[in-house]
Amino acid sequence: MRLNRRELLLGLSLISGTLAWHRPLHASAPQPDPVRSGDSLIAVSPGTWVDPDTLSGERGWTSLYKSWGLELIIPSVSLSQWAYFSGTDSDRSTSLRQAWNDPVAAGVVCISGGWGAARCLEAGFGPTTKPRWCVGFSDNSALLLAQLAAGSLGGIHGWKDERVRQLLMGEPVEPLQGRGRRSGVAEGRLVVSNLTVATHLIGTPWMPSLDGALLVLEDTGEAPYRVDRMLTHWRTAGLLQNLAGVGIGRFSWRPDPGDVFPGDLSLDEVLMDRLGDLGVPVISHLPVGHGLPNKALPMGRRARLDGDSGQLTLL
Repeated sequence: MRLNRRELLLGLSLISGTLAWHRPLHASAPQPDPVRSGDSLIAVSPGTWVDPDTLSGERGWTSLYKSWGLELIIPSVSLSQWAYFSGTDSDRSTSLRQAWNDPVAAGVVCISGGWGAARCLEAGFGPTTKPRWCVGFSDNSALLLAQLAAGSLGGIHGWKDERVRQLLMGEPVEPLQGRGRRSGVAEGRLVVSNLTVATHLIGTPWMPSLDGALLVLEDTGEAPYRVDRMLTHWRTAGLLQNLAGVGIGRFSWRPDPGDVFPGDLSLDEVLMDRLGDLGVPVISHLPVGHGLPNKALPMGRRARLDGDSGQLTLL
């Protein structure tokens, strides 16, 4: 078959995109050193502007980290606003790069969500292979996935949970209890993400390989048919065929009147239909994601998923 120049370039772009998200996880990548009392981290807001309510009170960002014996530095640029972002793409990408590479701080903490972290990646920010603490979830899953794809460990999928402190300081954490849905026991490296955010990284250099991984997904505000559509994309793109196990976190959705019709699949039915026939252990109802409790999990850490007992245990 003879290809013209346009067809050849298109084929090469598809191949390069496929290779990008099939890079293996780095088995020998080191974890960053545990933080110690008195260490500092830098607050970043890669997406939407910071909600002022998250800054005040005992659970405000600065007060919370101070209660943990840590200093959370919030640069003024992290509290800026441009449209529905915390700054222009260039400003957010630059401030994120500066915080990530700061030689004194132990890592970064994402203090806003919404939308925009992937635009920082597009604007030129890229995690290095050096291990680095990075705390965040929801929209910031884009940074956590990009960090893992770069071969760097230290990402923590979490928000303001005590387990964040424990993981940062290298302390042991209790297993997470869910509900066993498909029997079996599997071990692998954790890849934890918001479903919608990860779906929009498929085919980019920022989507890590899922071969041999324990995939934990969560989301909020997505109707069952939209979750069905996204997971069907994952299946047809070949991302789920070599998983070691699946964990299903919190999927919350409040339908408006008229959104549900007789015979419609529920969220749970969609999740099990799309994830329950992969031939691997499956746990659902893990306390991970939007809502409380939102238990933190470390990206890339080896863990054991027990589809019989419903437990997810760090190794």
